[in-house]
This record gives sequence, structure tokens and C-alpha cells, in this order.
Amino acid sequence: MTEGKSSEKPAKNLLALNPKEEAEFQKKVQQVKNRPKTVQSLSPGVLYVGHLPRGLFEPQLKSYFQQFGKVQRIRVSRSKKTGTSKGYGFVEFECDEVAKIVAETMNNYLIGERLIKCHVMPPEKVHEKLFVGSSLVFKKPTQPAVVRYNKIHKEKDLKKLGSKLLSKESKLRKRLATKGIDYDFPGFAAQIPAKKAQPEADVSVCSEDVTPVCTPSVLERRKSIRVEDDDVDDEIIIKAKSVPENSEDVEDGKEESDKDEEDKEEHTT
Repeated sequence: MTEGKSSEKPAKNLLALNPKEEAEFQKKVQQVKNRPKTVQSLSPGVLYVGHLPRGLFEPQLKSYFQQFGKVQRIRVSRSKKTGTSKGYGFVEFECDEVAKIVAETMNNYLIGERLIKCHVMPPEKVHEKLFVGSSLVFKKPTQPAVVRYNKIHKEKDLKKLGSKLLSKESKLRKRLATKGIDYDFPGFAAQIPAKKAQPEADVSVCSEDVTPVCTPSVLERRKSIRVEDDDVDDEIIIKAKSVPENSEDVEDGKEESDKDEEDKEEHTT
């Protein structure tokens, strides 16, 4: 046999060990040859990768893990507020056996002064929307939440935010009460300053006013008012003389006094 020629030889016909069973044996061989060839479908495997160093994103992970096998999809978890990596991601391999080999090889592997953690996720724990949008190029948020939260808020916005927090807190208290949980906590209501009560001087309690207040609370307040004896009374009281019962005696007295005055005048002349 010279080099360059194929060393393959045509397959010989199979023979049965027992010549009497040759016909039956050939039938079985023919059935095996005519059987349709089934291609085994590969089940994908998802690998969790944690403790990722900074600066390691989807392109770098794909180029690194492709040395083990075909990588279908990659997803790095990011913060919605800042757009930075959370330090963990998910890699989907075409074959789950390859994912198991990668998990055993790369677990506690030192990359960028960090020991990365790898393990295969069970198929029932893989969320159906885990890799949604993984093929798109990631864009950082145009208005990060840090800038949005640190800006100076107006009074109107603060009042709206406070009302939202109070409504959520009231719903939470109702849910706790329906479940039989007797738990009282100050919450956001204790942090909001209470409204100033209207002074009593501004409330009209006099019945002589044009529009007197006659609510039950005002009536109760009237009843609770106490008069203090220590108050100084600066009023001037004028007492009138009592008139005697016999008015005739009074007239006689007046006449006698008039006569005395006349006698005095005569003596002086």
C-alpha cells in the first residue's frame, strides 16, 4: 500500500456463526441498516459566575469561556441606577456536560485578585426571561439615579413623596391587621411634623357675634372654662341711698331745714 491511497477497505458481508440460521441473521442485519439514524439533541447548560472583577463584562467573558465550548448567550447583572456590574453573571453553553466541566475547572480560579465562583444552575431554577436583551449592546442610563435623587426637590415634590409613603404605610398596617399581627410602629407618620392647632383666640365662642361657633367641641370648652378668683376687679360701684317708706317725714324734714336757713339769714342782716 502506497502513501496517499486510502487504507479503507469495503466492508465484508456479515455471516452467521450457525449456517442454518444464515437467512434469519441476514434479515436482522438488513433491519439494522434500514433503521433511521437519530441525532441526539444537546441540552444547554447555564453556568453561574460570581465574584467577577471590575472591568470584566460580556465581551471579555465570551472570549474567555469560548475555549471550553460553544457559548450561546451571556448576561452580566447590572445596576439599574448606575449601570455598573453587580459582580456576577450567567453563561449559557450549548451542552450541559461542557457547563459541568467548566464549573469544576473554574471554581475558585484566581482572576484579577479575585477567586471566582462557578456552579451549574438546575434547569428548573433558570428563569425564562434571564437572557432577554442579552444580544443587545448595553447603554448606560442617560440620567443616573444618583444624580436624580441628589437634586434639590421642590416643596410640591416633597409633599407628593410624603403622601405616597404614608399611603403605602397605611396599606402595610392593614395587611398586618388582616393577618392577625398586632404590631405598632411609628413609621413615616412620626417623622412628618404635626399641623399646628388653631389658637383659642381665633375661635369665636361668644353668642353675640355675627356668626358664633356652636359646635359640640366649643360647647364642651365653654363648660370647662373656670373663673379664677384672683383676678383684680377694677370696676367702680356706686351705691344709691335707700328711700324711706314714709315720704311725708321726708318732706317735713325739708321744710324745717328751709326755715332754719331763713332764720340764719335774718340774724346775719
